[in-house]
Amino acid sequence: MLELTFKIVIAYMVGGLLGSLILGKFRGVDIRSQGSGNAGATNALRTQGKLFALCVLIIDIAKGVWAVRYLPALSLPAGMADPMLLREWLVLACGLAVIVGHVYPLWFGFRGGKGAATVIGVIAGINPLLLVPMLATWFVVLLLTGIVSLSTMLASAALLVATAVLQQGDLPLIGFCAILAAFIVFTHRTNIARLRAGNENRVQRLWLLRPRAK
Repeated sequence: MLELTFKIVIAYMVGGLLGSLILGKFRGVDIRSQGSGNAGATNALRTQGKLFALCVLIIDIAKGVWAVRYLPALSLPAGMADPMLLREWLVLACGLAVIVGHVYPLWFGFRGGKGAATVIGVIAGINPLLLVPMLATWFVVLLLTGIVSLSTMLASAALLVATAVLQQGDLPLIGFCAILAAFIVFTHRTNIARLRAGNENRVQRLWLLRPRAK
């Protein structure tokens, strides 16, 4: 139990190291006061440019990978190690903790991003093949609608469906992906409100079905 608690706390703390807010300090900006007010890569792109957003994306994905690939295997003193702890449960617990840390970072007043990039990192660390249907759905929906938030929510649903089909016997992983899908929808609740009101932002350059000017 001590090992589980310790590594969950570490994963949460690492999750709270948001790329946009750390890099923003060097630039003297807080992107939570700009654009949509979100601390994720999409708002970083809109307010700070491509290079800044790419660096943010790399950091937020990398910490998700680290939390599930390397943290669970971290050696601890004999008194802390728990040989009875199932490794799969530890991996999933660390994965969830790093995502929660990204959304509710202790270091930044519990105001973080929406978790999408870190979810990508976590899934890449657990099973990279599951990223294929997830990212494919994201790109297709984005091209059809131009709406990043809708693309992200449907991509999380596609992840759940793909996991249920491709990993039928892995109930813990299926349950984990169900929690992720629900959590992503929850973090995008303001976007859902804007979608219902018809005023959600669109990426015009990638929106293939946008109305053509007459």
